[in-house]
Amino acid sequence: MDASHPRLQRRRIYLMRHGSVTYFDDAGRPFLPEGMALNAAGRAQADAAGQAFRAAGVRFDRVLVSGLPRTVETARRVLAASGQVLEPEAWPELREIRGGRLSAIPTAELRRAFTGAFEGLVDEGQRFLGGESVGDMLDRVHPAIAHLRAQDDWETVLLVLHGGVNCAILSLALTGQRLFLGGLAQAAGCINALDVGQDPRDWVVRFVNYVPPGPLQPEARSTTMEQLYAQYRKGR
Repeated sequence: MDASHPRLQRRRIYLMRHGSVTYFDDAGRPFLPEGMALNAAGRAQADAAGQAFRAAGVRFDRVLVSGLPRTVETARRVLAASGQVLEPEAWPELREIRGGRLSAIPTAELRRAFTGAFEGLVDEGQRFLGGESVGDMLDRVHPAIAHLRAQDDWETVLLVLHGGVNCAILSLALTGQRLFLGGLAQAAGCINALDVGQDPRDWVVRFVNYVPPGPLQPEARSTTMEQLYAQYRKGR
């Protein structure tokens, strides 16, 4: 091959959502989400993801998390199960879209507050649970991903993040634009694979929402936010 036309070489981003967390008690009362650890299902999901990486011979150069405990715990379990020793790097700008006070949301607006940010092509002004807007989240997530892509010290990176943040990244990869596609399912503990080239527009989405414990997801019909809305409604 002519040296002036080097072969295209893309790098791989494995993008995970953290494992399952219990956000509400049996009566529908919320726990503080910032400090939540994985529940038993979440620990099993993280271990299964790590085993899948190990079976495929995938090795990471770096591992990034948002810094919230549920992402850190997931990443550590993935690394342990895949037989790798790395220290996860906390990038706070990749934290989940921030909600407001649930008690301040009128009952008539509650469902929309839970699900509105994850339905179709979402307006940037849509707020999540009365808190941060989709546009504000894009303002911090997209530059962080651009910064990661500008760094040349990795070939394969693992990002363990959140459902909303993952949708922001996947939307950019799929469209090349500042859009938010809310209907991209991100099951707890899922894996997405994205390849990136040198050009900012060079994205290849290899697969989305792969869940190692049950890749065909035969029972999945509702979204995460629909499930959380139903749990919270018990206490209203």
